[in-house]
Amino acid sequence: MAGSQMRKHSVSIRGHRTSITLEDAFMDALRQMAGERGLALAALIAEIDASQATPGNLSSALRLAVLDWALAGRTPSATPPQS
Repeated sequence: MAGSQMRKHSVSIRGHRTSITLEDAFMDALRQMAGERGLALAALIAEIDASQATPGNLSSALRLAVLDWALAGRTPSATPPQS
């Protein structure tokens, strides 16, 4: 299935380095979400992290944010913006 390969990504959130493991399709959608909002990818990830009711699995929170975005009528483009 296209976009299903898992990859580790290192990001800096509020000065703290962390890694997330996401399928390519989710990472592409996050890049597009960030671009639509005029945010750096790390800023979007930090925002999603801060919005968690209880700190937990960041990768899961990111997938849920993409799902919410998609359910709101957004769809990832074929060629997401690179960051």
